[in-house]
Amino acid sequence: MSDFRCTEEFVRELFEAGMDVVRINSAHVSEESASRIVETVHRVNAGIPVMLDTKGPEIRVTTIAEEYGNGIRFAAGDRVVVRGSAGGDPTTRKVVYMNVPSIVRDIPVGARMLVADGEMELLVTDKNDEELSCEFVRGGTMRSRKSVNVPGVSIDLPSVTEKDRRFIEWAVANDVDFIAHSFVRSARDIAAVQEILDAHDSPIKIISKIENQEGLDHLDEIIEHSYGVMVARGDLGVELPAEAIPNAQRRIVERCIAAKRPVIIATQMLYSMVHSPRPTRAEVSDVASAIYQRVDAVMLSDETAMGEYPREAVETMARVAREIERDESHFAPMIDMDMVSVNHEITAQLARSAVRACSNLPVRYVVLDTRTGRTGRYVAAFRGRKVVLAVCYRRHAQRILALSYGVIPILRTQKLSDKYHFLSDALEVLDRYGRLEPSDLLAVVGGSFGPAGGASYVELSTVEKIRRRMEAIANGQCF
Repeated sequence: MSDFRCTEEFVRELFEAGMDVVRINSAHVSEESASRIVETVHRVNAGIPVMLDTKGPEIRVTTIAEEYGNGIRFAAGDRVVVRGSAGGDPTTRKVVYMNVPSIVRDIPVGARMLVADGEMELLVTDKNDEELSCEFVRGGTMRSRKSVNVPGVSIDLPSVTEKDRRFIEWAVANDVDFIAHSFVRSARDIAAVQEILDAHDSPIKIISKIENQEGLDHLDEIIEHSYGVMVARGDLGVELPAEAIPNAQRRIVERCIAAKRPVIIATQMLYSMVHSPRPTRAEVSDVASAIYQRVDAVMLSDETAMGEYPREAVETMARVAREIERDESHFAPMIDMDMVSVNHEITAQLARSAVRACSNLPVRYVVLDTRTGRTGRYVAAFRGRKVVLAVCYRRHAQRILALSYGVIPILRTQKLSDKYHFLSDALEVLDRYGRLEPSDLLAVVGGSFGPAGGASYVELSTVEKIRRRMEAIANGQCF
């Protein structure tokens, strides 16, 4: 979401259309304008989570020298030299400077350098200690600060830039729920962000953006150290051949689901709706494909940040998701999938049991309570067909569960009087969501030792029996 259109009316319009999470791209906003976005979002609804997208470590062309105006035109076959620059030397027709001082050392002869999302391509034909000799394979107009990708080459970039650090510290102070860290290459990059968060005792969760080959090569360790993963297909589509993207996306999604990590698909999902009120059929199929893969979330970017039809884009994505999820033949619960080892095996097994019960019995809803959001995330991982109502005791837990598959999180603000009392909140909400009958069966995942003790049981009970028990407890009878 961009700050130039972030009014309460606009946020409410998108929220009512189906928006679950607001994302702020730090590459395009100041800290002051980002603060205004957060304040506006939480005025509309304090339960809407906010995700900050870091700029991340990246290679860019420096500013074009003034005498070349808006850019320098290169043709295929033109030759230039490439040098690294820490001080921002201007790029000219003869020397292209890039913002990474070590770039000459790290890039070998024969490497391809893709500029401006692959619009231009340079081949490194020779090198010495100070510069790379390059030839344009594909020309174009080089403009200031354009991105550079070097497929298959590991370049020594910092895990967190100084700008990223400032924005992460801003996020800690401004009630942000997720950090989506760009260009994650290994667990080391995640650890660098987590170190900043830990220094401020922050509960913010890290979403790792997979957008280069190095990230794919270290996928398992990245998933293990992340709260969730975003398949950022923009830069990934520059680094990989177009035909390789669908398989890479499928592999990332499958690994995340098995590891019980939320997974998001992003980039150009409904891109034509930046200027059109209707999507193309191919875009609808792209969104549908992601839903069929059982992802937790699909993301809009330019469509809502700068597009002419933001509400229509959100409504379209929500309609497609609802329509595809009606296909019960495809959306069987994933209760038999191999389970990646997790730190809380008891919670995972109880979550699986609850989802399995929903397959074998006429359960109408799954109800749970959670202090950290973990139980809700684990139930979501098995991709059950029933709505999961998660009663949360902390605002942050409510917000982070908004990113989990099939979960409706609500916040309990009153002090818990007994270990069953969260069910009163759940029944009240479910009655509004869809009228409950006394004979309706619920699957309840709860803890015998209170919220801090974690999940310890699965209970299958009718609404009538649950209400009878709540009345008995209210009258001083023990359970």
